[in-house]
Amino acid sequence: MNQQRCEQCYSEIEAEDLRCVICGVVTPETEKPPRPAIEVLRCDNCGAAVSYDVKHAAPRCGFCGSTTKLEEISDPLEQTEKYLSLDVTTENARQAFKTWLGGKGFFAPSDLLEQTKLEKIHPLWWTGWVFDAKAQVSWTADSNANARESDWAPHSGQVSYNFDNVLISASRGLSDAEVQTLAPHYRLEAIQSKDELPNDAIIEQFETQRSAARSKIIHNIQTMAEARVHQHEVPGSRVRNLHVHCCLEALSTERIAFPVYILAYRYREELYRVVLHGQKQDVIAGRMPISWAKVLLVTSFLLLGLGVLGYWFSLQ
Repeated sequence: MNQQRCEQCYSEIEAEDLRCVICGVVTPETEKPPRPAIEVLRCDNCGAAVSYDVKHAAPRCGFCGSTTKLEEISDPLEQTEKYLSLDVTTENARQAFKTWLGGKGFFAPSDLLEQTKLEKIHPLWWTGWVFDAKAQVSWTADSNANARESDWAPHSGQVSYNFDNVLISASRGLSDAEVQTLAPHYRLEAIQSKDELPNDAIIEQFETQRSAARSKIIHNIQTMAEARVHQHEVPGSRVRNLHVHCCLEALSTERIAFPVYILAYRYREELYRVVLHGQKQDVIAGRMPISWAKVLLVTSFLLLGLGVLGYWFSLQ
């Protein structure tokens, strides 16, 4: 299928775009088939939603286990186009979880392994954007380079940056901290067509409208550009009043589903959640119990040591 392009700047235009994201020119009207309403299972607790399929409908959220309700969304939303394969087997995920649990360090309860019961483990796919972009970046800043008798001197410049395979989460079921742990370890070269997903796959639903999605991507480009300019462009060891402006020259995005295992385990009476990477089993994000008795013991020793040290100094 031929990619539609802007008549003015010849940038790629996606099917639902009303304007060119690069130059802002209104896209020509084309006949689009009516989009049916989307049925999703909405979690009452964390707000996550997954595509609804009567064969796999369940009263519990795939992310946190809370009650879900059926919701119909009629507004045009982002839709998953491709996915990454699930390479970790369920048995390997179980073993990786036990290894992770057994290596949690001194502050973990001594009976953690013995008293832990794995109650649930299932795969699902969370959603995100992967984009490539090119931007012309203009910047101004003050720094101590060439300041002479002053503390600060003005500097400015212009540079072209490429941003390749940048992943931005669209998930409401995963926290930002969990995504930051998982994202760097996905093999983006292994992207496959969504049509090849397993029949029983549970996929988180994209819920962001196209305008909001583009705003989030452009904000991310601005943030990355500021970091690059601060690190590589502004001379000197001290910087203030950094201002960066990005002019997009090219932008292409893909909406992709990323595999994880969601595990729920119970230690004594409390339930905890763990998210295990679907392609690299030793990458795990999750909560664990803490032995407050050990925390108090270490704190007491530290306070005692500080008291002894303070008394020794007082005698000098």
